Order: sequence, then structure tokens, then C-alpha cells
Amino acid sequence: MSTEAPTTPNPNAGLAALEQRLAQDLLYLGLPPRAWVPPRTVDGQPVLDVVVIGGGQAGLAAAIGLAHQGIAAVVLDRAEEGFEGPWATTARMETLRSPKELVGPAMGLPALTFRAWFVAQFGPGAWDALDKIPRLQWMDYLRWVRRVARVDVRNGTAVTDIAPRADGLVRLALRTAAGEGSLLARRVVVATGRDGLGGPALPAFLQGVPRALWAHSSDPNDYALLRGKRVAVVGAGSSAMDSAATALEMGAASVDLLIRRTDLPRVNKSKGSIVAGLTHGHHDLPDADKWRLRQYINATQVPPPRGSTLRVSRNPNVRFLLGCPVQAVQAQGDGLVVRTPKGAFDYDFLIVSTGFVIDWSRRPEFAHIAPHIRTWSERYQPPAALHDQELADSPVLGPAFEFQEKTPGSCPGLSHVHCFCYPATLSHGALAGDIPNISDGARRLAAGIASHFYREDFEQHFANLQAYAEPELLGDEWVPAEFPATVPA
Repeated sequence: MSTEAPTTPNPNAGLAALEQRLAQDLLYLGLPPRAWVPPRTVDGQPVLDVVVIGGGQAGLAAAIGLAHQGIAAVVLDRAEEGFEGPWATTARMETLRSPKELVGPAMGLPALTFRAWFVAQFGPGAWDALDKIPRLQWMDYLRWVRRVARVDVRNGTAVTDIAPRADGLVRLALRTAAGEGSLLARRVVVATGRDGLGGPALPAFLQGVPRALWAHSSDPNDYALLRGKRVAVVGAGSSAMDSAATALEMGAASVDLLIRRTDLPRVNKSKGSIVAGLTHGHHDLPDADKWRLRQYINATQVPPPRGSTLRVSRNPNVRFLLGCPVQAVQAQGDGLVVRTPKGAFDYDFLIVSTGFVIDWSRRPEFAHIAPHIRTWSERYQPPAALHDQELADSPVLGPAFEFQEKTPGSCPGLSHVHCFCYPATLSHGALAGDIPNISDGARRLAAGIASHFYREDFEQHFANLQAYAEPELLGDEWVPAEFPATVPA
């Protein structure tokens, strides 16, 4: 089935009508409510209520959720406008992997869903014919969400340091094209995606291999340079399939998938875990149950989508080499020799699709807080058979996704930084990055921050209550009886 976006004679007319409907829905729901967080300045510098780092789908959902609580958020993203997140940059799938019906960052508003956006432009027939959402069309939808939700995104802004202060504020150091700067915020939300607390997982066999001969599947690699080359892809997950297919479509002479397992996983256990109970109850589970569930999903692994796998296998110049883990890689002339239990293979280029790791050392902006963040390795020790390094390295998060101190008092203000990206999964379930539950996660985050603000400002709110003097009665609504009063017989 084609993944090309359909066209209509005048899609803008349908979109304009949808935007009117959305505006009316917001009006009827009273959204956004009036602002209620007291403004604050420190040494003449304004203090922002919330800064969200990352303008992708998680950052947009967080900002909209906060707006629906009457809280202003500023979103910072280092990318140029319209290229936040991976969709139009490093992602290489033809379509999203999620079912088209999932609502994503719509925040409970039917008129803000992808389906409403799509049908408004292309009609219900096109929706019925659509298999899965084209990747670049999803990016177009997110651009529209940003616009109609009036999210305050400041592009070209890199956060270079996050420093909580003893007074509860967080100082952010910034770098823009105009130079260095800083700002103060009461709360900071880290919404930086799948590799938000680290970077690509790089196998040990890459040590010493010239960087020009290999790439990680998440790198902004120019696949046109692979034309005519012998390429190996390490891995068999979704990104491995996307990389292999892209290399083949860009003219690679051949592609081998080097797959450690003797068979590909067939069942997406993560998909089977999604129920309302998990969405709302995972955070309250005992530690052992949280760990057991997430470790099981990690161990069984998520299979690549059927469409992505067929996209690769329909090419005659591809091989699926199962039971073929990489043991060593050596540069040889202008190419590589890759050694496996099935023999040695010669390639011109290697792509590793080996996932991501939490590695604070790769993210210098976390240098102030990384030594103080409590991780699950310090909270829970699973049975040896259930060891999982990704889970062990994950941060322990509070009910509003806030970081926790490893040693109480060692980093005052650390809990004012919230982790709304993939490493939150062990603490909260898959609420902080994946499309299915991103709105639920954003609502939990926003409600938690609203609660924190109200407690922190309670004396001000109580003073406002005492000063509140808008009368309900003007005194002319009744006539007082005169005394002595007689009771009618």
C-alpha cells in the first residue's frame, strides 16, 4: 500500500474548519484556564514557571498539558524550526510503527488528533485506505500541533548546563547563534527523546575502527554515500531494518544483516502490555513487579514491524545472517573485515543498530546533577537472572517524573528537574515518549507540577483568598424586617 500522502483540491479549507472546531472545543472546555502561578523575579531577572528542554512530541505534549493547568511553559530546542525530534532528520522508516488510530499528543481533544487533521485535508475515504502514518506526514502534523496550540518554542537554543539552586530555582546556561546566556526557572522538564540521558550504545568491537567506516543507525549519516558499497548492518530491530532498507534504496551493492539471535522475535510484548491499568498504576506497583515487567519486555525484545522487514527482504541483494554475532571488526585497506562464528566477511561500511544507553558523561549539560541522581541500581537489586543494565541505570523518579537525590540534601532543588523522556519507563511505564500514552504522561506531569506550585505558593494563595473581595450580593437584593416584628395570626 502506498505511503504517499493523498491530495485534495483544497486541503486548507478543511483544515481551517478543523481549527475553528478546535477553538470552539477549547472555549467550551474553558481551556486554557486563567494564569494563577504568582510571577516572580530574582535580582531583577524574571523567573520562568517551567522550561521544557526538547520541542519534539513529548515536549509539545508537556507544554500543552501545562497550559491546560494554567501554567506557562517555554520550550527550548537546538534544532531549526520544524525539524525537532528525529522524524525529518535521522529517522528512516517509511511509516510510523504505531497503529494509525493512536491519538498521540492530542491531550484529550478530538480535533487535535492526527486523524482529525488528516481527514480534514484528505477525507474519510483516504483515512480508511491509509495503512500506517507516513513518517514525514507525522512531522507535518506535529508542526501543525505546535502552531494551533500556540506552544512557545524557541529554536536554535542549546542548554549547556542545568544547575539547581538551594532556593528551589534552576539556572539554565544557554547557547544560541547570538552567543551565551542564561535563565532561571522554577521547574525544568527534560523531554529529549530516546537517548535523552545518554547516547547510542556503541559495541566494544568498534574500538579502534576508523570513524569513517562505520555509523550508528541514529547518526545523521548520508546514505547516498553508500551507493555501490558492501554494507553490513548489526542488529535486527526496527532501526536496523530502516537502515538496511535505506542503504539498499540508495544503491548499496549489497547489505548483510548480522543478527545475534538464531530467529527474529515474532511478538511485540510491549504492545500487549498497554492497558489503562498499566497507564495509571505502574508507578504504584512494588519495585519487584515494575522490574519484572520491564525486564521481560526488554528480554523478549520488540520485533521489527512486518512492513519494515518486507521493505528489506524484497531486495535481491540482501542477506539475513542469523546466529551471526559480531566478534571482532578490523580495518583492512579502505574497508572492514567482520569476524563472526559463521566466518569472516568483507565490507566497505558498517552500520550498528544497537540501541541507546544512559551515559551522563555524554551529556555535559547534566554535569551538575548527574552525580546526585538516584538510580534503580541503588534502589532495587533483582535476582541475578533478571539483571538488566538499562533498568539498573534508569533514574528513580517521583510521582511527577521528578529526579530524586541519591543522598538527601546533597543537591537541593534536584527534584525541580523532571525526566519526561524514555528513561522514565521503569518508574512510570511507557508514558514519556511513545505515541500511545504520551498524553496520559503529559497530564500526569502537568498535574504534578501544578500541585508542587500550589504547595510552594500556599501562603500567597491564602493571602489572595483573604484579599479577594468580589461581591456576590450588592445589598439591594432584600429588605430587612423591622423590630419588634409581629407574627401574622
